[in-house]
This record gives sequence, structure tokens and C-alpha cells, in this order.
Amino acid sequence: MRVEILGQERRRRWGDEKKLDIVMSIGLDGATVTEVAHRHDVSRQQIYARRHELKKKGLLPSTADTVFLPVDMAAMHGAPLVREEVARVPAMIELRLNDGRSLRFDSGVDAADLTRLIRAVEAA
Repeated sequence: MRVEILGQERRRRWGDEKKLDIVMSIGLDGATVTEVAHRHDVSRQQIYARRHELKKKGLLPSTADTVFLPVDMAAMHGAPLVREEVARVPAMIELRLNDGRSLRFDSGVDAADLTRLIRAVEAA
């Protein structure tokens, strides 16, 4: 097989700061990995590789140690709710992860299952 390269080489060399800017722009204003890749004229795989590289260098915080914090819904709405009433209120929760991905789930999801799901999504 013979390959010819026509024109100038298009290899760009970007510093860690520029790579970090690109990776951190995922999720801003709902931007997906695909949209960010198109905006910067790179492939999605390059973005994933850069994110992995930045994590290894310690420039991008690892999300393996996800922490759940309690939320007092009664305080947010100003009306005291009894625990049984809260359990009966169906609610959908949307969780935005650091990489711009979103998870939507029912409020009745088991915390252990949700933790495993988040770790699996973050590792992908």
C-alpha cells in the first residue's frame, strides 16, 4: 500500500493549558464532547485522550472519589415535609458530571447502585 501526503502537515502542538481549556469547556452551556471537538477541529478521541493525559499529570481532578451530600428539600421549598411525604413525591433528578455528561434518574434509585453507575460513566 502506498500513501501520499499532499500539502502541508497539519499537526498542531498544544500546551497543557490549551488542552485543559478544551476539556473543561465540555458541559459549559450544555456543550457535548462532539460539539467541543467540532469547535476546535479535533476528534472526540483526541479529547478523551487529552482528558486522560491531564488526569495522569494531575492537572485535571480525578472524579473517582465522588461524594454524595445530603440535601434538605424541605428547607429549599420553605415548607416542612414529613419523611413519608417526601418518599411519595415522585421526582426526577438530573446530575451533571465533571466531564459534561448528565445522568437523569428517579429519586427512588438506590444510592449504592447510583454510585456504581457514576463511577462507571466517569471511567468511560
